[in-house]
Amino acid sequence: DYGGAFDNRTRLLREVVTAVRAEWPQQLPLMVRVSATDWVEGGWTPDDTVALCHQLKALGVDLIDVSSGGSSPAAVIPAGPGFQTGFAERIRREVGMPVATVGLITTPEQADHVVRSGQADLVFVGREILRDPYWPLHAAKALGQATPWPPQYLRAAPAGAKAR
Repeated sequence: DYGGAFDNRTRLLREVVTAVRAEWPQQLPLMVRVSATDWVEGGWTPDDTVALCHQLKALGVDLIDVSSGGSSPAAVIPAGPGFQTGFAERIRREVGMPVATVGLITTPEQADHVVRSGQADLVFVGREILRDPYWPLHAAKALGQATPWPPQYLRAAPAGAKAR
């Protein structure tokens, strides 16, 4: 029941989403992360992902977090800045639901461009946050959106930082 044909391969995720949506309050967003492709010949494709996202939208998923790869050591992944944004953009356009994207998006300007150009509704910058936990504040400043430091950070903030 859980392998082979598309409906069988996606059954577990659909069952989990259905169970979570039944318990999760409607006013809270339900997000699902997908790998848009596994980068393996004959494997999972962007077309499969679009079809799956149509089903997830119908089941009440509010946002798709689009990544790729990671399931096969044979994968040849053409990693580069923003290399996964095209997958997110396609899902956003063809499925008509909000998407987040990831994948070597490291600068504020790049993240801003991804959102402003409609490639994604959100950019997740997990690795950048690990490297620099103040990345959102630095990004806001770089983009001309001065944001004061949260009060609880002031003991560790650079000299001159101000609380809200």
